[in-house]
Amino acid sequence: MLFLMNDVVLDLAEMKLTPRLTADRFRALSFPSIMRMGQELYAETPLLHLERPNRARRLAALIQAKAPTITGALFVVPSFEADPGDVTIRFAELGQAALEEMKVRQDEGELDMLACDRQVWRRLAA
Repeated sequence: MLFLMNDVVLDLAEMKLTPRLTADRFRALSFPSIMRMGQELYAETPLLHLERPNRARRLAALIQAKAPTITGALFVVPSFEADPGDVTIRFAELGQAALEEMKVRQDEGELDMLACDRQVWRRLAA
């Protein structure tokens, strides 16, 4: 399963989770608590998806567990040392084909923030 975190396509199949333990932990977390966790992680490490990809994968897996149709998340940190509450979040529902195409582009070194923004987030559109 692929997941777009900001401008990086993460392969969640690479994760090794203990199914029973994971299911119990997922059930205990609410979606708002997962969002808050993401805000805290990104406030602490604004480039989490690049600097700590394993943490980003775990966050993506949590999001997927609670909202299976969500296949992309954008965490925007307004400044370094921002409060977690200032980190904004957007979600996307991307098809598997789009994610696979983006993964190929990423592997070829052609997927960057601008390309992701144009294709998915559209923050820079005028």
